[in-house]
Amino acid sequence: MTSSYLQLDSLAVHAGREDLAELGVHAPPIDLSSTSPLPSIEAGGLSYEAMAGGGTPNAEGGAVYARLWNPTVARFESALAQLEHAESAVAFSSGMAAMTAAVLAVMKETGRRRILAVRPLYGGTDHLLASGLLGAEVTYCSAPEVAASVRPDTAMIVLETPANPTLDLVDIRAVVDAAQGVPVLVDNTFATPILQNPIDLGAAMVLHSATKYLGGHGDVIAGVIACGQEQAAALRRVRAVTGGLLHPLGAYLLHRGLATLPVRVRAQQENARRVAAWLETHPSVSRVHYPGIDGDPQGLLGRQMKGTGAVISMDLRGGYAQAEHVTLATGLFTHAVSLGGVDSLIQHPAALTHRPVAPEARPAASLIRLSIGLEDPVDLIADLDRALATHHPIPVPATASHA
Repeated sequence: MTSSYLQLDSLAVHAGREDLAELGVHAPPIDLSSTSPLPSIEAGGLSYEAMAGGGTPNAEGGAVYARLWNPTVARFESALAQLEHAESAVAFSSGMAAMTAAVLAVMKETGRRRILAVRPLYGGTDHLLASGLLGAEVTYCSAPEVAASVRPDTAMIVLETPANPTLDLVDIRAVVDAAQGVPVLVDNTFATPILQNPIDLGAAMVLHSATKYLGGHGDVIAGVIACGQEQAAALRRVRAVTGGLLHPLGAYLLHRGLATLPVRVRAQQENARRVAAWLETHPSVSRVHYPGIDGDPQGLLGRQMKGTGAVISMDLRGGYAQAEHVTLATGLFTHAVSLGGVDSLIQHPAALTHRPVAPEARPAASLIRLSIGLEDPVDLIADLDRALATHHPIPVPATASHA
């Protein structure tokens, strides 16, 4: 049965496993070989050339060297591409390696250097683009400013929705329409392919920090981009030269994680809805950031997103002092960066993941972010209630400054 006939939950289980029956195995094998025997110089050379050029190995020459291609990684890429309704996907050693490759590839292919970045973005992405390290010239704007900000030298538009950490929603179709043909890359990490498929809305590339929901267990670092065949070839060329290939063991863990992705995301989302609704009523919380909690003025829930996700941010009335206290006072929530795992995490973005971001784009010092896991929401709420209730304001010296 081809994947086009499968419903989402079935596809998550079976995608990327099409060759297992032929191999005579039930679970996907892990190929840890760093190099492969060559049948001949000529056949190996032709295969090497094909992979270095962004393609796949030919049958005669084999895989040659794992920096260029690996079958375990390829299975995960195939599965993710199917879930994102894309022609192809390219996996990397981290989400930042994936973003780096996307910028380098698009500048090389278009001959343009201008990147248009829609804020807010993940702090690492924002910092990478602003650093100048990749030779890109970056213009930051809001979603309504895209049309006026596109220039003849614009190579790509980068956006994230829901955005990290404020959970702002961006109308992908509207940005694509305003892009005037410039390719749009969407960071889909928070939504996952379970809740949102940017390719269907005109995006050229869909990026995931696969470390988060795709893996789902906090034990692998990876990135992946779903896209068309031509873009995938360009990304593979960058990956081959820069050595950003995902390790096969990481690819195996990610592929395994995809099978439970729909179940995990829906369960975590239901927990998040209950926690967000409770936080809205708490006197210490001045604002809850969660899709739909203040309405849906753009009408994106249901039209663009199939759900609200499992990340919540909140502003505390006690400012930085209370935020610091709460992050350290929880017991069930682990004070740690990252998100999307089966266990719940709490962190302060302005002081950590968004610390390198320009001050005007940095989250408020009063804001903390929650990644809701699979624990019972009754226990999560009780943990937060204890942490919020035990805060006693501590005078902050006038000379102190906080990220």
